[in-house]
Amino acid sequence: MGTDTLDDGTDMDASSPPSRRRRGRGRGRKIAGLVVAVAVLGAATAAANGLLRPDGTGTDRTANVLPPATTTVQRQTLTDARDADGELGYGPATTAVSRRPGTLTWLPDSGDLVTRGKPLYRVDNEPVVLMYGATPAYRDLRIGAKGADVRRLERNLRELGYTGFTVDDEYTGATASAVMRWQDDRGLAETGVVELGQVVFAGGRVRVDSLQAEAGQPVAPGQKVLTYTGTTKVVTVRLQAEDRRMAKKGAKVSVTMPDGKKVAGKVTEVATIIEPGEGPNAEPQTRLEALVSLDRQKAAAGLDQAAVDVTFTASRREDVLTVPISALVALREGGFGVEVVEGARSRYLTVRTGLFSGGRVEISGDGLDEGMTVGMPK
Repeated sequence: MGTDTLDDGTDMDASSPPSRRRRGRGRGRKIAGLVVAVAVLGAATAAANGLLRPDGTGTDRTANVLPPATTTVQRQTLTDARDADGELGYGPATTAVSRRPGTLTWLPDSGDLVTRGKPLYRVDNEPVVLMYGATPAYRDLRIGAKGADVRRLERNLRELGYTGFTVDDEYTGATASAVMRWQDDRGLAETGVVELGQVVFAGGRVRVDSLQAEAGQPVAPGQKVLTYTGTTKVVTVRLQAEDRRMAKKGAKVSVTMPDGKKVAGKVTEVATIIEPGEGPNAEPQTRLEALVSLDRQKAAAGLDQAAVDVTFTASRREDVLTVPISALVALREGGFGVEVVEGARSRYLTVRTGLFSGGRVEISGDGLDEGMTVGMPK
């Protein structure tokens, strides 16, 4: 997890040695590690800001107290990334419930696709028709009705080939005439009124996910009939609540398919969910559920469900100087430094830290160069 600090300064001078002594190097490195861990968690970033003297100079040490191990300052690209398990499928399912009493006389099969104007199921042999729209039907529509649901109905009628009315928010006699023609074509009573329960609105064409009832079964208002999903394959990922920075709407991700091929994707939705605890006394857990669209649907051809790996990248730093996190030394004035080894001598150089990733940290500072040798614990 990356944390930026803004410590200004250069080398420490001889009057201001680092907080650890050579005799206690192991303990000092542990303290530095704890400070880094706190910085990574973002809980104490301010403690490392602006606490180094800008006029500091290096401190030379003799060869018999050189660090026990060394590494070099490298130039590379760091990414703040997280891998997570994902499930390829058709996304969350929506439940269709009956809005009127009767007997189920026909149901589709699981996996069937239903498009605009086609029956989703039948009650008393009358079709319950799918139309497109984000808001569910909630009332009868008849002459005199006004609202966005009227416009949505009229737009669907027009797309189905019925004309003679103006698509607006008012249900007029012209609308009723078009509705009567639509009802006649579907074997419904020509009332000119769209009764609640004759139409199911969904965001687009749907795929029947599962059946919640059987043909021949009596149904009552509110009874579950079936569930449906969209027809586009997506990846569902559950993350820890603290990973919200990773799963932002619009964020680009990489999806590794079961065959090992990688497909680019994008986060389209993020929701907070509560998962019940696994044990009888376990606390519920707050999690994030992210939906990821695939840039290439063909990559998921032949896969209705599959386990995939998703890589989220919150931050990327290209062409920066880095060292292992354990190379950082906690300085007495606050902030961090590195111990630069030059032959038989060493000196402490103050640095500013940037992104932490994969056991390494981005560093910058006056006098810092690629290839420098710096001290490390054993």
